[in-house]
Amino acid sequence: MGNKTILLSHPTGNSNVRALLGGLIKAGLLGRFYTCIAILEDSFLQKFARVFPISGLRKRVFNSDVKPYLYVRPLKEIGRLISQKVGWKQGVEHEEGIFCIDKVYSDLDRFISKNLNNIDAVYAYEDGALSSFRKAKAKGIFCIYDLPTGYWRAHDKYLIDERINRPEWMRTVTCVLDSKEKLAKKDEELALADIIFVASNFTKKTLELYPGILPPVYVIPYGFPPICEKRTYKSLSARKINLLFVGNLTQLKGIANVLEAAKILKGKVNLTIVGKRTSYNFSPLEKELAKHTWIPSLPNEEVLALMRQQDILIFPSLFEGYGLVVAEAMSQGTPVITTNRTCGANFIEDGINGWIVPAGNTSEIVKTLNKILEHPECIAKIGTEALKTAAKSPMSIYGDKLSASIEDFIKSN
Repeated sequence: MGNKTILLSHPTGNSNVRALLGGLIKAGLLGRFYTCIAILEDSFLQKFARVFPISGLRKRVFNSDVKPYLYVRPLKEIGRLISQKVGWKQGVEHEEGIFCIDKVYSDLDRFISKNLNNIDAVYAYEDGALSSFRKAKAKGIFCIYDLPTGYWRAHDKYLIDERINRPEWMRTVTCVLDSKEKLAKKDEELALADIIFVASNFTKKTLELYPGILPPVYVIPYGFPPICEKRTYKSLSARKINLLFVGNLTQLKGIANVLEAAKILKGKVNLTIVGKRTSYNFSPLEKELAKHTWIPSLPNEEVLALMRQQDILIFPSLFEGYGLVVAEAMSQGTPVITTNRTCGANFIEDGINGWIVPAGNTSEIVKTLNKILEHPECIAKIGTEALKTAAKSPMSIYGDKLSASIEDFIKSN
């Protein structure tokens, strides 16, 4: 590919971004990587992050091989983390707060737009691409877009039943609060893209509602974390099913269905919930949370450990770009009940290595759990198959596949 170079940007960094970084470096494609906060492994800052009270720093550790490519823009993101820590809600208010996530994304994006020299392509994510894409187009630079969640115009189609059946729960769905200006920016980002990458079939399907002509859209699933090598399964005889939900407490992720199913199956399940509220003082949620084990937040390694102690992960999302918790649970040998609106549809064969239920359908969740109660031996069997599935697609493969696709695209253009 010669000296072609790619500028990759992501404000916070996550496991799939790290996998892509590894793939681009291995392929010799990475020119620069922009993020807000980056702590290199084995550095003093990494040791500091282990004890510093802002736990968000622990998620910003990158391999040392990223150092030659790394540029940071930390101030807005530090403000956001501190605001969250001290409970300053006004500072992180949706779209308006001085340190809200929208301001973090746009600040980094504007900074990048001023630093596009000696770059052949810009790879950016939804809500963080507009300024850099505009400048890139003017310079003849390729614009590579990553859409990590479902397209916004599809919300009405996929949430219409919730608006009718559970209108009060729509208060927990914050994505519908996006302003017209923000939504218009999302559409302009798509219009400027030369190629689009998504991580699930569902996300690609939602793009069918885009009113214009899109560039090629490719599905490359993120893959799985390292698998649990020695998973054991406890007998279910004479005890309840240990059921786990991990995710923000919003009906976008089907939390109301989880709580309804647990209520119907009272005496048969122990429900543990890990996730933060998206709406405070919402009595239907608060009332149900009090009946179960609720943990607002856990470090990722503790989430994985908890998954290994549970019988089943339940994640009946109504609108999900991927749903990394599905892959995480499968990698730990914990079978998953999910919907075809997550990455589950890319990996799970119903009744073989997990279960797929219709989105928004509590009765089907209950039906599936009752079948499991009738045949508890299926937990170990299906969990073992989930492990086998996870072993075939480690996260590193995602980075390699995506890097190869990017290289092919640039070569052909």
